[in-house]
Amino acid sequence: MTDHPQRSGRRGQGELEALVLSALREADGPATAGWVQERLGADLAYTTVITILTRLLAKGAVTRERAGRSFAWTPASDQAGLAAHRMRRVLDGESDREAVLASFVTGLGPDDERLLRELLGEPGSEGEA
Repeated sequence: MTDHPQRSGRRGQGELEALVLSALREADGPATAGWVQERLGADLAYTTVITILTRLLAKGAVTRERAGRSFAWTPASDQAGLAAHRMRRVLDGESDREAVLASFVTGLGPDDERLLRELLGEPGSEGEA
């Protein structure tokens, strides 16, 4: 069983989503909501786990398949893929994509800027003549 620190007060939705996704990534395959609840501890209600999984499904972060009368859940991608998905959702919500991207790129540190140039295959990146 995964040890999660005991907390007082309410957890935020983002924190619960991260915990549920983390538990799903630890599974050997598709996992039921009951398995996720057991993994995260008894202080989290089954209905809360179902709510979080349903929200993650709507965001495209998990997939589900029928498992008897219930569902088995699987993360849609790894941690990097989920972060990229969140970044695209933020970008898609803005009216001036160019301004947002320009602001993001100008705020990058030298190492991240170099990495981005390499990923885009721009001249002047490492390994190019």
